[in-house]
Amino acid sequence: MSQREAVFPAASERHALYQEHGYSAAIRSGDLLFVSGQVGSRLDGSPEPDFKRQVELAFENLTNVLKAAGCTFDDIIDVTTFHTDPENQFETIMEVKQAVFSTTPHSNWTALGVNWLAGFDFEIKVVARIP
Repeated sequence: MSQREAVFPAASERHALYQEHGYSAAIRSGDLLFVSGQVGSRLDGSPEPDFKRQVELAFENLTNVLKAAGCTFDDIIDVTTFHTDPENQFETIMEVKQAVFSTTPHSNWTALGVNWLAGFDFEIKVVARIP
């Protein structure tokens, strides 16, 4: 059985947030990486108020976690996103998503509408295969 190993992005400012809330940015188990939900937070952990920028920051935070494990967006197998107002947010999210996920085949993707994300409006979690 594979041991699990915590993975954290290089930006040390965010480590305090993971510690405070009691979770790892990602867990490596064998050749799989399970990334916790990433949100569009500023370095102090507060939500970015501009929605498009919040989505971009969530993808930037995801990029940093993937990079810490030696992965890129091309290694992602499964994506789950959470949205507080999917109908009105969809166009903005797709604009950012298409700029980041530019190669095919695309990973599978599940989008869920939710009513609370601790002050955020978008969250993304993924499973990736570590090259």
